Amino acid sequence: MAAIAASALALTACSSSGDDETATAKPTGTVTVKVWAWYPEFQAVVDQFNSTHTDVKIEWTNAGTGQDQYTKLQTALKAGKGAPDVVQLELQEIPTFQLTKHLVDLGKYGANDVKADYVDWAWKQVSTGDSVYAIPVDAGPMAMMYRADIFEKYKLTVPTTWDEYKTQAEKLKTASGGKSFITDFGANDGGFMTGLQWQAGAQPYAYDIADPSKIGVNLNSAESKKVFDYWEGMVNGGLADNTAFHTTDFYAGLNSEKYATYLAAGWGPGYIQANAAGASGKWKVAPLPQWTAGANAQGDWGGSSFAVTDQAKYPDIAAKVAMEIFGAKNTDAWKIGIDKAFLFPTATPILESEAFLSKEYDFFGGQKVNEVFVPAYKAIGPLAWSPFNSYNFNQLTTNLGQAIEKKTAWSAALDTAQANVKTYATQQGFKVQ
Repeated sequence: MAAIAASALALTACSSSGDDETATAKPTGTVTVKVWAWYPEFQAVVDQFNSTHTDVKIEWTNAGTGQDQYTKLQTALKAGKGAPDVVQLELQEIPTFQLTKHLVDLGKYGANDVKADYVDWAWKQVSTGDSVYAIPVDAGPMAMMYRADIFEKYKLTVPTTWDEYKTQAEKLKTASGGKSFITDFGANDGGFMTGLQWQAGAQPYAYDIADPSKIGVNLNSAESKKVFDYWEGMVNGGLADNTAFHTTDFYAGLNSEKYATYLAAGWGPGYIQANAAGASGKWKVAPLPQWTAGANAQGDWGGSSFAVTDQAKYPDIAAKVAMEIFGAKNTDAWKIGIDKAFLFPTATPILESEAFLSKEYDFFGGQKVNEVFVPAYKAIGPLAWSPFNSYNFNQLTTNLGQAIEKKTAWSAALDTAQANVKTYATQQGFKVQ
C-alpha cells in the first residue's frame, strides 16, 4: 500500500474519476453488480438483496480480508480492469483509494439523501462537503467488557475513570497473587491504540481530500503521550499483560481468569463469543473508563463501508447497491448482519430500533449490551485519517513493539513514529504542516 501514496499526488492530475462518462451508459435488462466484501454471513445478505430486486443482481466475491483484498484491488485499479463495481473498505482506508481518484463521488447519485441516517462523525469519515466516497456500514465504538465473576471473587468495583481502573488493577494483582491481569494491551493492533488515543482527544492527522497536497502530522501529541504513558505504567507494573491480540495465548486469557476486562469495540460481542466460548455467561459490558470523571469522551476501533470504483460500468446502479444493501431501511439484511455476523450498524434507524437496543445476549448473561455501545457510538468525535494508513499503523506497532522489547519509553516510540511519518509524507510529495 505504500506504493499508492508514492505516486498518488501525481496521479490525481491524470486519473479518471469514473462518474460522468460512464454514467451515460444505459443498461438493458438486469444489471449485474460485482461486489468484493468479507463481511461474515454475507452470502445470506446477497441472497436477500437479489430476491428483492429485479433490475439489479449482486455477484459477490470474497477477495480476502483487509490488506489482502486491498493489494488485489490496487493491482486491478492500476491495470484498469478486474476491479469490482462495489468494494468494502475500512473507514481508515478510504483516503488512500480516494486520493488516486479511483472512488466514484456518490454524492452525484443521491448519497446525500441518506446523510440524515448517520451521525455526524460517521458521515464525515466517508465524505467531504457534498462529495461522498463511500456509504458507512459498521463501526466499532469502544466499551469495557469485564468478567463479572472475577470482579465478584476479588471484590472489585466497575471503574468509571482510568484512575479507578488502575486502582482496581492493583487490587486485582494483590488479591490474585499476580495470576490475573486487569486486561491485555495488544501492541500489535494500530486500530486499538488509535481508538484509545481518539478517546483521549488526540488528532494524529489533519487531512482533507479537498486539498490533498497538504497534511498535518501530530502522532506524538500530549494526548497520545498521555495514553502511552498510562499503559506503559500498567504493563511495566504487572497490572496489564502485553500478549499480542488475535493469538492463541490471547484467546486462552479471555477464556480463563487471566484477564478481568477486555477493552473492546462494538463488534466485540461476536468476536469474544467466537473465541471465548468457555466463559459464556461470565462477561458483562460497561462504558469505557474516562480520563475525567463525569466526561463522555469516546473512541472508535474499526468500521467499514461500501465504495464504488471507477471501473463500474453503471456507477448510478452501483451506487444504489452501496446505499441499499445495508441501508437504514433494509431491516431484513440487518437482522442477518446483527444476529449472525455481529456487525455494529452505523445507520441510526437500525441503532435506535427496539430490536437492536433491547437485544439480549446470552453470552453476556442476557445483558442488553447495545444500551452501552449505542450511546458510546453517538458520542464519538471527528477524526481524520491519512492517505497512507498502512504505513501509519506499521509505525505505531513496530516502534511500540521495540520499546516494549528494549524496555525504553513508550512516548519515545511516538516521537520516532512522528519523525518517520513526516519524512515519509514529505518524500511522497505531501506538504507537511
